Amino acid sequence: MTASRPSTAAEELRGAGLRVTAARVALLDTVRQGGHLGVDTVAAEVRRRIGHVSLQAVYEGLNALSAAGLVRRIAPAGGAALYEGRVGDNHHHLVCRSCGAVADVDCAVGEAPCLTASDGHGFEVDEAEVVYWGLCPGCSTSRSA
Repeated sequence: MTASRPSTAAEELRGAGLRVTAARVALLDTVRQGGHLGVDTVAAEVRRRIGHVSLQAVYEGLNALSAAGLVRRIAPAGGAALYEGRVGDNHHHLVCRSCGAVADVDCAVGEAPCLTASDGHGFEVDEAEVVYWGLCPGCSTSRSA
């Protein structure tokens, strides 16, 4: 019996039917190592890794990775899109109203009246996206001081 090894970014791209390029490998690795990253942060890290890449190529690459389910795009209301490497588990997010910090939250527990649509309008619902808004510990502490 052989031990399975983690797949590489190139293997994941191929498995998703995407062409393997240095930019896409760097994009996938950057998002997977980063948390909740904006496009400018992703672009800067990709440029640090491989040299020049246009912002348009970064947007196109992130869109392709998102469409393939390799990264997740979130867009908290009033903010720019963010990208994260945690995919496939329907987790939710906490967003600080003051500084914009974002944290992952596992699926909602307890009664969930807002997770089941009162009228599905014929849709086959397969996911619910929840964003909790409030103040992070740092902003909450500074506000009360």
